[in-house]
Amino acid sequence: MQTTAPVDREAAVAVPRTDFDPYADAALDDPYPHYEMLRELGPVFYLSRYEAYGLARHAEIDAVLRDPVTFCSSAGVGLANFHTTEPWRKPSIILEVDPPMHGRTRKVVAGLLAPASIGPLRARFEQEADRLVDRLLEKGRFDAVTDLCEAYPLKVFADAVGIPAEGREQYLLPYGDMVFNAFGPVNERFRKCLAKAQSGAIDWIAEVCKRENLTPGGFGARLYEAADEGLLAPEEAPMLVRTLLSAGLDTTVFTLCNAIRSFTRFPDQWALVHANPSMARQALEEVLRYESTFHSFYRTTTREVEVAGVTMGPEQKVCVFIGSANRDPRRWGDTADRFDVTRRAAGNMAFGTGVHGCAGQMIARLEGEIVLTALARRVKSFEAEGTPVIHYNNSVRGYTSMPVRITAA
Repeated sequence: MQTTAPVDREAAVAVPRTDFDPYADAALDDPYPHYEMLRELGPVFYLSRYEAYGLARHAEIDAVLRDPVTFCSSAGVGLANFHTTEPWRKPSIILEVDPPMHGRTRKVVAGLLAPASIGPLRARFEQEADRLVDRLLEKGRFDAVTDLCEAYPLKVFADAVGIPAEGREQYLLPYGDMVFNAFGPVNERFRKCLAKAQSGAIDWIAEVCKRENLTPGGFGARLYEAADEGLLAPEEAPMLVRTLLSAGLDTTVFTLCNAIRSFTRFPDQWALVHANPSMARQALEEVLRYESTFHSFYRTTTREVEVAGVTMGPEQKVCVFIGSANRDPRRWGDTADRFDVTRRAAGNMAFGTGVHGCAGQMIARLEGEIVLTALARRVKSFEAEGTPVIHYNNSVRGYTSMPVRITAA
């Protein structure tokens, strides 16, 4: 049964209330009209179904995410409040801890995934992208989700972490799906996902993250080396390897899904990238803004605080709608709902912001840029063949299937 923190009833009455359910299939099918409704309710509103406050505008979300002292992560980044409810799982030792404890583990992981560290991977990543594009061009028609968006990170990122190849396709994505579903309510979607993960993925992940099963020199092995140096406790190394596999894999899969979907919908925008492949990184940022990978997660108040004139008591859950912030015309102007690869989309919050911004975002961006560059050089056009199938998840947005046809340049 889902439980939440005690509600500040008087404050809740003072803000607009809505029974909108952001986790309903109908809302996930096309969330953006709903986000517009939420933004127009006001800078702060109250989700009566889940007894949580909500923020849908860019400015307020940015301010909350940049104040980890007042809006903490240690109570969990999902709907459940770990301060008042016994967690059903162990909290993440990087995502769900607060400063200063957060800084210790974050420093180690951030060092692994910093530009200087991942830069040497570029040549190998580019080779794999070129090989993948070769195969796709030979096919002409394929499912962009399985043959491209999943196939590439399941190869290059899993190799970089250093986990065995056998079992990746079967277990890695169900594990990540469970992790991100857990940020929402304990609904039927989450229960099915958890049952699937418990049928093999969780045990497989635990096994491959052991030191003896990791490739020497990979990210996973280097986390164990950090433990040898005293930078981590011995039991923290395997926990952080598991964190890498969710922070750096699913985000990339869904980002690539959203990129291909955007370019099939707006072929004129792909024509611009095809004509100038050096635009790939800029185009990726617009994908991240226009079709955000993350759509929502939570923070929890640590004290009484005022947000946009609304007073919230301590231990109140606050849902931040990232997907809405990235379409907020108050930040992006009258063209916020337009996909435009010439836009300077810096400042989008697809991976969050502040000290808890996604630890895997740099490598996700690197992979996305490399794939789009390889495609831009050799693919003249994308065309959808059939209706794509949405992947329903409580926190992230992507697809399960997306049949496409490509034309060689």
